[in-house]
Amino acid sequence: MPAMNILRLSCAALGLLAATTCLAFDLQAHRGARGLAPENTLPAFERALEVGVDTLELDVGLTADGVVVISHDPYLNPLIVRDAAGQWLEGTRGPLLKALTYTQLQAYELGRIKPGTPYATTFATQQPRDGTRMPTLAALFARVKALGADKLRFNIETKIDPTRPDDTVSPEAMVQALLKVVRDAGMDSRVTIQSFDWRSLQIAQKLAPAVPTAYLSFQNANNDTIGSGQWTAGFKIAEHASLPAMVKAAGGAIWSPNGGAVTQELVKQAQAMGLKVLPWTINNPPEMDKLIGWGVDGIITDYPDRLRSVMQARGMALPAPVARP
Repeated sequence: MPAMNILRLSCAALGLLAATTCLAFDLQAHRGARGLAPENTLPAFERALEVGVDTLELDVGLTADGVVVISHDPYLNPLIVRDAAGQWLEGTRGPLLKALTYTQLQAYELGRIKPGTPYATTFATQQPRDGTRMPTLAALFARVKALGADKLRFNIETKIDPTRPDDTVSPEAMVQALLKVVRDAGMDSRVTIQSFDWRSLQIAQKLAPAVPTAYLSFQNANNDTIGSGQWTAGFKIAEHASLPAMVKAAGGAIWSPNGGAVTQELVKQAQAMGLKVLPWTINNPPEMDKLIGWGVDGIITDYPDRLRSVMQARGMALPAPVARP
């Protein structure tokens, strides 16, 4: 039996509130802290550090001149992007990141959500930060170093969609560029690479076997990244006993399912195989509490402040806040 499971059993035997009370629990701030500050921006990451988190979760893309930038979308999103004149972008998709140089990207502002949209209603507590621009991954690493957050980790998602191959560079180019920035910053030991596109993770495991990989999955009534094999680098669920077994066969260290697709039994199965389980994106405190009770290894949330409150109520250790000077 893996050592982690032995520890879980010993915690349970002590009659503690949850097995995870005895374990390191990974509090991950999604897109920085999207519920509190503009997503995937330096203000959002700094806000997460002020709250106190273990890991910054973020997304990356590649510009026309090969700069690794932090962005959830492979294009400029009109819901959060204004042009140099302060006007919201038109339509549903702005220019692709790969079609713009980093200097061209800096003409666009990402400091608030477009008012009157459902997205703005969903994140009504997000505090605008006008003047904010799209950051580079290197800039985030430099900022974290300057703040002295030496224990902070980074969970970095490659934003590649195998159903839309022309939207981004290839998985190979993306992973190679990402790993160069990570290595140049000396962050190899503090990074996890995650993706829904498992091709990225297979490449990362070959190029940087010491860097953990987190296999994302999305399964609900309208979305399924698992069934066809298109998102999963050819791995087929029909050929494996379960989704955790497929992640294990692919060489993953972490399974990150959407919250609605994870069960207590699947958590136990995954952990019995030596995988960690980190569901996303959990913003409702009762659901957070339920998942902690199931023994998940961490939670990815837009509201790290809410998750801290749930953890505190359970008597769990909390990551130390990092204040801006």
